[in-house]
Amino acid sequence: MRTVKIVLTVAALLITALSLWVSHRLTRDLEQEERNRIRIWADAMRSLTVADENTDMTLVLSVLGENHSIPVIVTDADGNVMETRNLPKRFSDTSDPQVAADIRRQAREMKQKGRVIRINLTDDGAHTATSAEGHIYVCYGESLMLRRLALYPYLQLGIVALLVGIGIYALLSSKRAEQNKVWVGLSRETAHQLGTPISSLTAWSELLHAAHPEETLLDEMDSDLERLRLIADRFSKIGSAPELQPTNLPEVVDRVAQYISRRTSDRVQMRCSYPSAEISARLNAPLFEWVIENLCKNAIDAMAGAGRIDLYVFRSGSHVVIEVTDTGKGIPARHVRDVFRPGYTTKQRGWGLGLSLAKRIVEEYHRGRIYVKRSQPGVGTTFAIELPA
Repeated sequence: MRTVKIVLTVAALLITALSLWVSHRLTRDLEQEERNRIRIWADAMRSLTVADENTDMTLVLSVLGENHSIPVIVTDADGNVMETRNLPKRFSDTSDPQVAADIRRQAREMKQKGRVIRINLTDDGAHTATSAEGHIYVCYGESLMLRRLALYPYLQLGIVALLVGIGIYALLSSKRAEQNKVWVGLSRETAHQLGTPISSLTAWSELLHAAHPEETLLDEMDSDLERLRLIADRFSKIGSAPELQPTNLPEVVDRVAQYISRRTSDRVQMRCSYPSAEISARLNAPLFEWVIENLCKNAIDAMAGAGRIDLYVFRSGSHVVIEVTDTGKGIPARHVRDVFRPGYTTKQRGWGLGLSLAKRIVEEYHRGRIYVKRSQPGVGTTFAIELPA
């Protein structure tokens, strides 16, 4: 995937450079051609200005009439407009003082850009006359073709960038879909493989209850078996749309906190904070409990088995929020965006699937959001989950 991205980027840069170079050459050539045409047109305008009754104006008028694309403003030495050609329609009413002022402003802008030819009316071939009297200015702008040609490379580059972006997005989507199929298949296969030993253990538990009805330790065994059934049920639901039901969120979080507390070291303190009013959200309780459980287990690993985990549940606008805060080693800033990526893990043993599956459960199944709210190395990390209330 990295190689494909590099190839697409290099190809896009080469196309960009080639397009800009070709466009620049074409624009420069067309600009020079238009300037030559305006020089001929200016000579024709000079001939028309100094002509007498004996001058044959056929060729002159033909040259002047051939300009249908290049905007031209002819002014005298004082800047007064003498003639206009091919200006936009808004400049058609020259009797309007505001329009006349706009035309003069356009002529000044053309002069500032160097798009002007000065014609001496008293000296043939004198486009470079320096006298302030006896000459006119032929100011000209860019033709529509030249403006379009100047904009064309940017349009082309936009299309190329769009196509490259679509290509990269399609590749990433394809890779993500392939990864999802792998995780879903792995989850369902895990649930299937757990089914047989769970059924066997359930049968043995019933036999033990019949043989030793007074044994209290069998109740703990049944509790663990129920936990295994719950885990298998969770994995079997990955990849299919779970049923969501209105659920009191503090009760779900409290069940997870009690389960984690019973199965972790006394050096880990679990503290829960809930509002007095009920906070309800549409959940699939078994799957969502797994998300909270996964965050708590990661927090215990980050704290090396000693520290404090705080769970907060509160309402924020149209959402309910669950925050899981630990006092662990924290996450370096450069890795914060990678923690939900499948396969990413800092543990020596682990597949890096926990947070990836948690993100899928929260965002795809519950239409919520899970993210690292804050993290500071050596201080701790806070994960936040937002769900529609």
